Amino acid sequence: MARLADYFVVVGYDLEKRVEGEGQGRILQRFPEKDWEDSPFPQGVELFCQPSGWQLVPDQLPPSFFVAVLTDINSDRHYCACFTFWEGLDNPQLQKAEASEADEADEVLSVVQPAKIFAPKSLVLVSQLDYTEVFRNCLGLIYTVHVDGLSAPLETVVGNLLTCVIPIAGGSQPGQEQREESLRTITLGAGDRQVIQTPINESLPVSGSSVAQLFRQLGIANVLCLFCAALTEHKILFLSSSYQRLTDACRALLAIMFPLKYSFTYIPILPGKLLEVLSTPTPFIIGVNSFFRSETQELLDVIIADLDGGTVTIPECVHISLLPEPLLQQTQTALSMVLDPELEVADHAFPPQSTQPSALKIQDKEIRAVFLWLFARLFQGYRWCLHIIRIHPEPVIRFHKAAFLGQRALSEDDFLTKVLDGMAFAGFVSERGPPYRATDLFDDLVANQVERIRQEEACPHKVMNHAKEVAEQLFKNENPYPAVAMHKIQRPSESSQNNAQNQAPFPLLDDVAVQLFIDHAAAKLKTAPPAVKPELKSMVPSGPPLGDIVDRNGNVMANSARRLEVVRNCITYIFENKMLEAKKLMPAVLRALKGRAARVCLTQELNQHVLQNRAVLDDQQFDYIVRMMNCTLQDCSHMDEHGIAAALLPLVTAFCRKLGAGVTQFAYSCVQEHMVWTNMQFWEAMFYSDVQNHIRHLYLETEDGGQHNNLEQHVASSNRREIGALELASEQSRLWPTLSKEMQMERVQKEESTVFSQAIHYANRMSYLLLPLDTSKNRLLRSSGLGDVESVSNSYVTNSIAGSMAESYDTESGFEDAESSDVANSVVRFINRFVDKVCNESGVTNEHLKALHAMIPDIVQMHIETLEAVHRESKRLPPIQKPKLLRPTLLPGEELVMEGMRVHLIPDGREEATGLMGGPPLLPAEGAIFLTTYRLIFKGTPTDPLVGEQTVTRSFPVASLTKEKRISVSLTMDQFVQEGLQLRSCTFQLMKIAFDEEVASDLAEVFRKHLHKLRYPQHVQGTFAFTVGQSGKMVVEHKTKDKNQSLKTLSKNLVKSAKRTIGRQYVTKKKYSPPTWENRSSFQSELDEDEISVSEEVDQSSLTLSSTIRSSDRQTMSNVVERACCRDYQRLGLGTLSNSLTRSKNEPFRISTANRMYTVCRSYPGLLIVPQSIPDSTINRICRCYRQNRFPVVCWRNSRTKAVLLRSAGLHAKGVVGFFKSPNAPTAVPSQADSTSLEQEKYLHAIIISMPSYSENSGRNTLSGFTSTHMNTSDSSDKLRQPKIGALMKQVMGAKEDAPGTFSRGGKWGSIRGSGRLSAYNPDVGTRLAGKESPQPNGGPSEAMFLRQQKAYLYIIGDKAQLKGGKQDSFQQWEVVPIEVCDVRQVKNSFKKLMKACVPSSSTSDPNMSFLRCLEESEWMALLHRVLQVSVLVVELLDTGSSVMVSLEDGWDVTTQVVSLVQLLSDPYYRTFDGFRLLVEKEWLSFGHRFSHRGAQTLGSQSSGFTPIFLQFLDCVHQIHLQFPMEFEFSQYYLKFLAYHYVSNRFRTFLLDSDYERIELGVLYEEKGERKNPQVCKSVWDYIDRLNKKTPVFYNYMFSPEDDEVLRPYTFISNLKVWDFYTEETLSEGPSYDWELRGRQERAAEETAEKPDTSGPKSQRHIVWPCYDNLTKVVPDAITKLLQDLQSLEAELGQATDKWKDTWDKIKTTQRTETKLESKPSFSSSLLMSSNLSHQRRSQGVYLQESGVGSSINLALDCEASATSTPVPGRPSTSTLYSQFQSSESENRSFEGILFKRGALLKPWKPRWFVLDKTKHQLRYYESRQDKECKGVIDLAEVESVTAGTPAMGAPKNIDEKAFFDLKTTKRVYNFCAQDSLNAQLWMDSVQSCLSDA
Repeated sequence: MARLADYFVVVGYDLEKRVEGEGQGRILQRFPEKDWEDSPFPQGVELFCQPSGWQLVPDQLPPSFFVAVLTDINSDRHYCACFTFWEGLDNPQLQKAEASEADEADEVLSVVQPAKIFAPKSLVLVSQLDYTEVFRNCLGLIYTVHVDGLSAPLETVVGNLLTCVIPIAGGSQPGQEQREESLRTITLGAGDRQVIQTPINESLPVSGSSVAQLFRQLGIANVLCLFCAALTEHKILFLSSSYQRLTDACRALLAIMFPLKYSFTYIPILPGKLLEVLSTPTPFIIGVNSFFRSETQELLDVIIADLDGGTVTIPECVHISLLPEPLLQQTQTALSMVLDPELEVADHAFPPQSTQPSALKIQDKEIRAVFLWLFARLFQGYRWCLHIIRIHPEPVIRFHKAAFLGQRALSEDDFLTKVLDGMAFAGFVSERGPPYRATDLFDDLVANQVERIRQEEACPHKVMNHAKEVAEQLFKNENPYPAVAMHKIQRPSESSQNNAQNQAPFPLLDDVAVQLFIDHAAAKLKTAPPAVKPELKSMVPSGPPLGDIVDRNGNVMANSARRLEVVRNCITYIFENKMLEAKKLMPAVLRALKGRAARVCLTQELNQHVLQNRAVLDDQQFDYIVRMMNCTLQDCSHMDEHGIAAALLPLVTAFCRKLGAGVTQFAYSCVQEHMVWTNMQFWEAMFYSDVQNHIRHLYLETEDGGQHNNLEQHVASSNRREIGALELASEQSRLWPTLSKEMQMERVQKEESTVFSQAIHYANRMSYLLLPLDTSKNRLLRSSGLGDVESVSNSYVTNSIAGSMAESYDTESGFEDAESSDVANSVVRFINRFVDKVCNESGVTNEHLKALHAMIPDIVQMHIETLEAVHRESKRLPPIQKPKLLRPTLLPGEELVMEGMRVHLIPDGREEATGLMGGPPLLPAEGAIFLTTYRLIFKGTPTDPLVGEQTVTRSFPVASLTKEKRISVSLTMDQFVQEGLQLRSCTFQLMKIAFDEEVASDLAEVFRKHLHKLRYPQHVQGTFAFTVGQSGKMVVEHKTKDKNQSLKTLSKNLVKSAKRTIGRQYVTKKKYSPPTWENRSSFQSELDEDEISVSEEVDQSSLTLSSTIRSSDRQTMSNVVERACCRDYQRLGLGTLSNSLTRSKNEPFRISTANRMYTVCRSYPGLLIVPQSIPDSTINRICRCYRQNRFPVVCWRNSRTKAVLLRSAGLHAKGVVGFFKSPNAPTAVPSQADSTSLEQEKYLHAIIISMPSYSENSGRNTLSGFTSTHMNTSDSSDKLRQPKIGALMKQVMGAKEDAPGTFSRGGKWGSIRGSGRLSAYNPDVGTRLAGKESPQPNGGPSEAMFLRQQKAYLYIIGDKAQLKGGKQDSFQQWEVVPIEVCDVRQVKNSFKKLMKACVPSSSTSDPNMSFLRCLEESEWMALLHRVLQVSVLVVELLDTGSSVMVSLEDGWDVTTQVVSLVQLLSDPYYRTFDGFRLLVEKEWLSFGHRFSHRGAQTLGSQSSGFTPIFLQFLDCVHQIHLQFPMEFEFSQYYLKFLAYHYVSNRFRTFLLDSDYERIELGVLYEEKGERKNPQVCKSVWDYIDRLNKKTPVFYNYMFSPEDDEVLRPYTFISNLKVWDFYTEETLSEGPSYDWELRGRQERAAEETAEKPDTSGPKSQRHIVWPCYDNLTKVVPDAITKLLQDLQSLEAELGQATDKWKDTWDKIKTTQRTETKLESKPSFSSSLLMSSNLSHQRRSQGVYLQESGVGSSINLALDCEASATSTPVPGRPSTSTLYSQFQSSESENRSFEGILFKRGALLKPWKPRWFVLDKTKHQLRYYESRQDKECKGVIDLAEVESVTAGTPAMGAPKNIDEKAFFDLKTTKRVYNFCAQDSLNAQLWMDSVQSCLSDA
């Protein structure tokens, strides 16, 4: 029973005290005077009566009523019902005194003071019960008695009110006496009667209709928002102008939070005086009158709900976690169905008659029912996550949050996590945790209705029905007897209200009378028997366990059954010791372990293999188990929400391996790396669950039979399973009161000691998992990654963790300042904190706690000692078998610089190898990296066991390394970060390697240093091409004696004379080192000033060549002639060097020897083509106008139009002024410069004169004459082509970026020298250049016309940037075409981007980083387009008969590209093997493209970086090749081969920057005979020749050129393709450009294959992987395949095999004759026509004229024959003579035929073609008859005798014995075998006759 009212208080306005213009209230009377013991009088009642402040008002206000809530220090709530009315005052002094303040305080200001003012008076009723309506009635009654002057005395009414007692809560079954209980009729003795209905169950909140009201005011979304905010502990502030509404809203918010209770600050009405409470840091729910709205504005973190306006304002800094979906959606739907049932049927055509929402009272309950339903879903199964740690003396219960979240797959959910962490939920657990207590509606819902809720959640109508049922119960709870609602209360009469102004003030009550009432009632209560209402305690039902509930949404893994199967199998294999099987399954298992089900499965399976808490494994089993455990733990979060770590905890102390005598290593020492072990919550949860199990066992044992069975039956009836701990506890709690004191004590002690023993156990466990294996190292930092090398791991995982310890323990995870103290202390501290916490919670006695604290350091110390032994032994373990390191095959002469280091090759951004495109991943692979003198090679095997048999090779030449950076890599297998390197090469290769843990970091550093040394040698002689074959130490200066002195002498002479000219500074240096660029430019400046030395030189060179060079050097001059590409000049008819050096005067050009000492221009070749009329002295002067002295020289002549192509560098700045200077320019130029410019003009003129078209026109030099003559002489095709050139020019010159007014119009420009007239200007250019207008009538015709009319004889392609001012020749004999060239920097940057696009370092999903996007951004294609475009323009100009001079940059980059491409496009010869070689030698090597500098080949050029000018040229050739596949004799592979080897430094061809440097090193004219090691080729061309003889890999079968075809490729970017050289890779063998390696690899493979193969039948299918296999090898093209088959068949039949080329030519000729016979135009059967790639512009028709094809093939053969027979430079003279006639002439072949020759010891007999040569007196042999190169020579002078022989082992079968004969020489005996005895006799006779002749 409880008092209805504790206190009755009258509060009035305090007239004496006014503080700062504000009135105050004071308590006038309070009853009872002294406090009740059970509820002290609350402070501050007077504040709450007038929350907005006490004020006097001029008009009387109607009485008001509201309930405020005060919370006392014990957090009990007191409800203060305030009834306020206004009483008049008429005190004139008061008025005067207070007038001003009253005005201020009031908004109703009036000038005239009223006679009366009114003061508030409040009647306050303080109660612990919340009966708003009853309080309203009671206080109203008191007021009515006072106002209407009813007969009852006020004292009686108040006395009765204070003595009224009502029951707290009614029973649930309304029996008769129960009804008495819950219905209490009260009367206050003023003729009134009220029935108070107490709720049936006091734990359910009473809400009236406030919840429904709240939803009406704010709406569903807003209220849900507030609901979530309150649960997640945010600050909430309600605003309203009505106090009662504030109270109702707060009450409603609390009501919907049930079953959680709000435990923070709760003030539904906050007085204005206390507004500073709002800035409290704790959460709150507070209501404030809207009057104070402005004060609430600056609150930053408070959610403000305005009840009157219906808004909820959430500040920016506040984030409210909302309910998890789909709950949120379903709750909103349910609420809208309650509040707005019409919404659903709003669209129906025939809406139901009435869909009114229920009455407010009912609606209120329906809403609450929805929230109860929501909580039942949120908390379902919560009882299964309760751990009961103590039952006696009272239950101690903990909630296992991680498990609860994990089972519902909501561990990531913000909302639920916050709710479970909140205070409200802690209260919920302590209140509802105990298993034996009274239950309520929520317990029933969450336990018994879970199934129903689950089935109905998706169907809103069923949810609705359920909610209505719950709502009924709620309503019934509040109104148990709705019928008996009778209130008989008098209200004040109308009249009394109207004349209230004149009523008397509320009287003072007689406190004695009131007190009498109270005392009387108290005495009565004492005598009455206590009304004991029995508490209905029962066992709380737990409901279904959570597991069943979750599988529905937790079932993410669709094929989980298969995965579990894999896990189970793997574990079985491990324990059955089938390691190979286990290894194969391992990757799949590690993938599967990402799923929860598999992890649970793993723990269960492992459990079955534990016997008596122990399972001893061998090393490999141990390793696998540990790897699986690590993987399992790695994917768990630190919360361990699925209990995986908990399940593994007993296992890590069970699995172990024996390390030595008495030393056992347990699995825990290898799984310490994980966060979970440092998480205090995890340990607590684990501890509590274990304690619970133990306590459960304790009571299961002690129970005596009877009770036990009783309980068993009870449980069995509900569900057959073992008794849960909570049920046991409930049973024990029920029995507790019946036990004797001793029994109770005994149980308490038993429980306490159980907890204590568990605490000791856990202290041990924690020390196991927290102490690292190597405790000497104080490394608590996880970041240290791998353990040191010396903690020699015998596996990836086992010990590497040893060294490192869970991440630096911050205070959260338990360790403070871990670094400063040692490991042991930090672990002890962590365990101490744990023990303190759990022991205090579970009530361990203090003595025990002290004992524990004393034990912990000993436990830790003991464990450290055992660990030391384990650590010591584990170091001795033999390292686990890692894959054997495969050794790479090396080239002859290539040597290892560093032995292989074990590394992992990590996949980069290329997707093929990683398995993303399908197929098993080839990368990552494990193997070793080798550094040789030539290459960097990785060789290893993929880590994926499915492709474990394959080998993976990736390599690139050291010289091609462009970037190296350190990276840190985490490998997937283990979680440790390793240091690695990323190496990028310009052969489009990228190696990302991670060093294995066995590689010491200093070793990795040594590797980097060596790599750098090799990449950037001091001098070019340090490169592989020079050091090849020499042992380790790199020899810089060769001291070998040179066989060919004369060569050296020539080199020395050349260098000497050059040095003499250049100046003394250079001579002092002993060893040559290429001068830096700064020096070089200074040479040039010296040359410019040093007049004398140059003129001396000139005199000397005016002598004839033969007299200049001493006779000893004459012979070697022929080498210069060879090298300087004279062959090509002769072929082009540009001049000859006959023996007497007499020149035919009528030739327009001559070969000048001015530069033979490299004095004119260091970077030009020795012999140059210049116009006949220009003496060498002029050349010396001209060259200074050009950069690097590279003056214009002729490099090619069009055989048809006789137009010539010239190349030079750009002009020096002063040269431009001098050359193009207008004579009337104001600047005074020294005459010397002037004369130079005249000479320069003369030089250009000489070139123009040399052209036949000019000499024809020379008579008529007028413009019109020129034009017409030209039009007549040029053939009709030219006429058609003219406009095209114009368009081309426009394209080439008019780059888009140009501002108008620059040269983008492509017109003519410049002024006419020697006359004031202006030529035909392009107006806008002209104005800028001459500064004058040009009112010429022919100002600017359209460009096409323009070019056609005024074609110049010579076009100068110049750089826009340099041609700042210029002039035009008076007769338009030359014209400058300004173009924009890409400078070297652009190419360099573009190439870097291209490499990153083709070989990205990491894969990215960013669409802006896709391959095509990156390719576009690199602008590589745009650069190719520009170069090709200019080249095509030049080709067109040359073809129309104009000469072109390309004069760009320094004349060695872009110029070279353009000039070479022009020749390639214009002249078919350059599209053959010999021609292309000649082109590269002439234009790139002789004319000084700076290969060493651009390729950054030495230390000196390292800073300049890699610039692939030559690669760009090859790419252009590749683009042309793609468009004209039938015009090239060489294949695409040939271009790739060059592209690879020009950066590889394997050959000397592409080293050094010019012929001068090559001569100086003696590289240029190396004798072929001089090679010591025939394996080592010094020139890439020789190598290609050799290879080409053996295999058709460089040959293009579609080669069938047309006569004098000029190629004009399309150059737009859309026509260009990405070269596959950039993107392809062969992982099986590495790059295919070093052919010796291929042979060696195949041989090695054959040897291994010879072993007997027992593997059973082999499949004929062969899978070809895109990035692994070499496609040309695995799937060769048809022709190559046929040629190969032919060769192998011939070898089998023992015939001498033909060269592939001969076979091919034969086939072509037969093909030709056949087609002639058929004389059909169809070529369908033809082999040649295997090409369907004919270029778009070429008509099929041309092709099909058989004669055309025939002749073209003839032509090819002829040209090849002539090419091969030309002497190769540097051969000794006799051999040169013979080599010309070797195979074709037969005079010197006395006898020839096939003989079988026996090889050296153990070698087979081989058929060879033998030639007996009387002239040379030798017997030579060849591989086959057609072979041009002799395989061996037997000098007849050494032969002693020829005798008949006998068959030896391995001789050819079925041959007559007499066919064998032996040839004995002084050195050895040769065994021969002829085809038959006759043949043998013939041979013997012939040889004998030769001998006798001698």
